[in-house]
Amino acid sequence: MRKIFFAGLVSLLPATAFAQEGEPASSVDLPMADVTKVMTAAVDGFIRPGYDAFYESAGKMTTAMKALCEAPSKTSYDTAKGAFRDAAVSWAHIEVVRVGPVIEQNRFERILFYPDRKSTGLKQVQSVLSKADETATDPVTLGTKSVAMQGFGALEYVLAGTGSDELLKAKNSYRCRYGAAIAGNITNVAKELSDIWDAPEGIQKAWEQPGPDNLNFRTGGEAITALLGILVHGAEAVRDQRIETFYKGADKAKFPKQALFWRSENTWPTVKGNLEGLSALLEKSGMVALLKEKDRPIVAATQAQLKSMIKLSTKITPDLEKAVENAAERKKLDTLLADGKDVISKLNDGYGGAIGLSSGFSFADGD
Repeated sequence: MRKIFFAGLVSLLPATAFAQEGEPASSVDLPMADVTKVMTAAVDGFIRPGYDAFYESAGKMTTAMKALCEAPSKTSYDTAKGAFRDAAVSWAHIEVVRVGPVIEQNRFERILFYPDRKSTGLKQVQSVLSKADETATDPVTLGTKSVAMQGFGALEYVLAGTGSDELLKAKNSYRCRYGAAIAGNITNVAKELSDIWDAPEGIQKAWEQPGPDNLNFRTGGEAITALLGILVHGAEAVRDQRIETFYKGADKAKFPKQALFWRSENTWPTVKGNLEGLSALLEKSGMVALLKEKDRPIVAATQAQLKSMIKLSTKITPDLEKAVENAAERKKLDTLLADGKDVISKLNDGYGGAIGLSSGFSFADGD
């Protein structure tokens, strides 16, 4: 297979985003003024507000964890779990933007190390809890350690894994202080991302003003292809990493305990957050305006399918062992997988073809 990397996009797109035997993104010819309007809307209407909201929710999670440590009780524990859920969903919403600063300096993995196929994170979290390493109770020093022990996956185990009842028993227990440090680390990374995107002369400008002097996007075609790539890869991640990690079909092996956030029953709230993020980006960017009138129904059809998936995600049992064994629940999972594949096709082939990407072009997933 011949990999063709788009000029100027290597620093922004994942290494898996390449064309298959097709033409580079620069072949897309769109009015620069229209592209600039769409890119500005994507940044100002979705990306920046998304990271700002994530930073705010992460801060509330940190506050809730510290309160739990200071005054352990069923109420403060439930509040901390609720704050964890809110922050995880907020992250899921903006997580679809898997390009730019978030993939630099291991920021993405520091927030969420997943999938963890070899249980690396679980083993490291269990180890640090057994050893009571005090350096892991400081967000700053924790941030220098393995990415597997400093993000949402680690905090979920602290809150909902084996031994989590310890959080209700003693003030300022090691487990709780480690959990608070994880929350603080996530907040620190969230602040970095929020600050980077809010700086007017940095990545914000690079995304909003494509042109011949822009090292990131020299043409409107490159910019819009990158934006479309976010949507395609985001949809792929929901299907491949959030569902197929534990369920690939009724006749396939099933691994419910490999699902993200199965312990805290937050698998479906975060899948819903991912899908809502995709729908919001497609809407707020105004990408439909780049299409000819005859091609615009593809966006409405994509949105309708995303909204159907969002609704269905709220109707699946949080008990994933039941979900993969019960025929009625499996039917819902099968529908999500089929709809997810169709959304990817609508974006990649439908929208991509409508803006002029060649028929041989594909946002290939190298995983």
